[in-house]
Amino acid sequence: MKNLRLLCYLILMITGHVAFSQVKHAPSFPLVTHHTYFSIWSGSDSLNSSITKHWTGADQPLIGLVKVDNEVYRFLGKEPNVYRTLAAASDEKPYQCRYTQTKPSGNWSDADYNDSQWQQGTGPFGDSKDRYPTVWVKDIWIRREFNLTNTEVNKLYLKLLHDDNIEIYLNGSRIYDREGWNSDYDYIPLDEKYNKLLKKGRNVMAIHCTNTAGGSSLDAGLADLVKERVGNRIQTAEQKDVTVKATQTVYAFTCGKTVDLQVTFTSPLLMNDLNLMSRPVSYVSYQVKSRDGKNHKVSVFFGASSSVAVDKPTQQVAAQQYTSGQLAMLKAGTTQQPVLQKKGDDIRIDWGYMYVAAPRAAGVAQYITSAGDAVPSFFEGKTTTTAKQGRQLMLNTVIPFGTIGKTAVTKYVMLGYDDIYAVQFFKQNLKPWWKNTKGTTIEKELAAASTGYKAILNKCDAFDKSIYQTTKNAGGEQYADLCVLAYRQAISAHHLVKSPDAGLLFLSKENFSNGSINTVDVTYPSAPLFLIYNPDLLKGMLNGIFYYSESGKWNKDFAAHDLGTYPLANGQTYGEDMPVEESGNMIILTAAIAKAEGNAEYARKHWKELTRWAKYLLAAGLDPANQLCTDDFAGHLARNANLSVKAIVAVGGYAQLAGQLGYKDVAASYRKAAQEMAAKWQQLAAADDHYSLVFEKPDTWSQKYNLVWDKVLDLDLFPKEVYKKEINYYLKKQNDYGLPLDSRKTYTKSDWIIWTATLADNNKDFKAFIEPIHKFAMETPSRVPLSDWHETKDGKMVGFQARSVVGGYFMKLLENNWKNKP
Repeated sequence: MKNLRLLCYLILMITGHVAFSQVKHAPSFPLVTHHTYFSIWSGSDSLNSSITKHWTGADQPLIGLVKVDNEVYRFLGKEPNVYRTLAAASDEKPYQCRYTQTKPSGNWSDADYNDSQWQQGTGPFGDSKDRYPTVWVKDIWIRREFNLTNTEVNKLYLKLLHDDNIEIYLNGSRIYDREGWNSDYDYIPLDEKYNKLLKKGRNVMAIHCTNTAGGSSLDAGLADLVKERVGNRIQTAEQKDVTVKATQTVYAFTCGKTVDLQVTFTSPLLMNDLNLMSRPVSYVSYQVKSRDGKNHKVSVFFGASSSVAVDKPTQQVAAQQYTSGQLAMLKAGTTQQPVLQKKGDDIRIDWGYMYVAAPRAAGVAQYITSAGDAVPSFFEGKTTTTAKQGRQLMLNTVIPFGTIGKTAVTKYVMLGYDDIYAVQFFKQNLKPWWKNTKGTTIEKELAAASTGYKAILNKCDAFDKSIYQTTKNAGGEQYADLCVLAYRQAISAHHLVKSPDAGLLFLSKENFSNGSINTVDVTYPSAPLFLIYNPDLLKGMLNGIFYYSESGKWNKDFAAHDLGTYPLANGQTYGEDMPVEESGNMIILTAAIAKAEGNAEYARKHWKELTRWAKYLLAAGLDPANQLCTDDFAGHLARNANLSVKAIVAVGGYAQLAGQLGYKDVAASYRKAAQEMAAKWQQLAAADDHYSLVFEKPDTWSQKYNLVWDKVLDLDLFPKEVYKKEINYYLKKQNDYGLPLDSRKTYTKSDWIIWTATLADNNKDFKAFIEPIHKFAMETPSRVPLSDWHETKDGKMVGFQARSVVGGYFMKLLENNWKNKP
């Protein structure tokens, strides 16, 4: 698949079409992008070749079918596997079994083995009473009985969670073993020969699991894969094109020789209109026209799984169909509704409600089915609700287009989410921004989205063209591609709310890292995007941290790392402080807001804390102690030259703010200190043809990406020769997929590369750094929302995905916009 994408890209380059289009490839394609819980992506080049997923990788199926005359074509997604439970795992239903933690004698796996002396326990099993009914530590042997009345199976699967090594027997025969562990339930296909082991009546699963290190967990079930009812009777629409824009992803299909279909996913994240940006409604638009010049009867099916509204697929949901004004509506959510009860990284929302809405004037038919019945219902022409409660329901909408000829016809559905409460901020549950107006409901928001459909799409079209052109002018076509890929991802890793105490809050989640909320060193790299399009949003990232200190809840002399674990912002939960890192970040970003707005009034509001942090950096920033920086995954590092740059630039930024506020003596004092620190830095980091990773270790090197603020804020603390020396050295250190972060490893951070590249004094050198990152984005085998931490030798993701830090890709555009700005 990678080679196919590369071939298509080369063809476009040769024909010259790339210059006139937007992005044609992505590691994962954004479909619905609003906030960290409402975020659906397609991880394959063809929209109809894989199941759509939440950014975490959990299945959140969207299904699209089109019926042309009597032929049905699939254009969106794939149905998830549907299983018939034979022996339920505990996430479906608790079960009793016999177990021992002492090695048993005899043939303990035999169906007729006497286990009457073993203990009786309830699954699942693990290392903590808080999480598992039955606790075990090193080794455990389990025997579980289950009864069957029907042993006819299509395809046998194990449903398995285990940590660590495992062996499983069915009625005395070994059916599975593995060394290692998994982190969530996997469905594991078994060889057809094991079907014969099943018996009517009593059956026995026997399991041995060994915990080799760390935590332990064990849960197992048995299932039958349900055979598809329609199978190969549904044809595959041929995808002819895909284009990713800042706010839209557009697909083009042909359905045989009869009809052309264009499908556009629009999430109108326009930052100049916070009410529109925060409205949790995406459009799925369909444009249909005849391909062969003949008239054809056309209808489109859109199915949305209730998995969008659950954390785990086994959670019970309730769904309903109703009308609201001019809209036909479908709604689904968990029956339990545990509002703001979960926190962490690899989790999905399981409170609030998802909605599918469409104009009633379009003559749509809406109904609810099980996951297995959704596609057959459209194929068979049955639009009747058959399920209102259960697991993995499908919300189905059929849109009739009538008879279609050469003139294109466009219709749409909307997918929305009402999360009731978005986050908790120091024990107060906060509603999402769009709910702050009294009397606002999701139905009213959907109605407004429908009424404004054409105008909003026109705004999105204009913005998409503008952002591509401006980024292309700033850094070239490949740079523009990267910015377009980053745009929706960076915004939708946040949630916009308002606190009575702290004001506007734009709270990030540290996606696939540790799940922190409002991490300062995640805000820092993402800042350029928001400085360009709406500095108020960057203020919304800083306001919570300022409030944390100014309220006395955080009383250290340096800035906090985070506000908690998403979605609970009740105080820092990260286990270690980053004093120089976070204090430097807060001051630099406040200085950048002043540059963007042309005044320092935001700094005036928070001057006490800024002064406190500036004093800390003055004392401890030049030669940092053994502490973490934002690149904490690389470990602790004393005398970190790049971290020292951050402190120096922050001291200079504080001096600049003092000058803007009229504090002349403070400005002069801190300006002088910053200059002296910069001069000393050049001595400590000197390493012949470059500057070192660690002071006075000339055999090391690192990207000095923090230097970019010296250039962008016009601080003029470091001679331009410092930039040039580093750029020339970096150009000799690049690998196929980018410049390594430093001399310790060959992995990199793509956001930092673009900051580093912005130090270049000519377009040729800048583009030399951009080309390998673009190559990574086009070729990476890691089909997840854009990773910012990848290996420079093979282009594979090392860690992190779907993070807001890719907003940092806009640093070159920010520098370009601010050039010569007073």
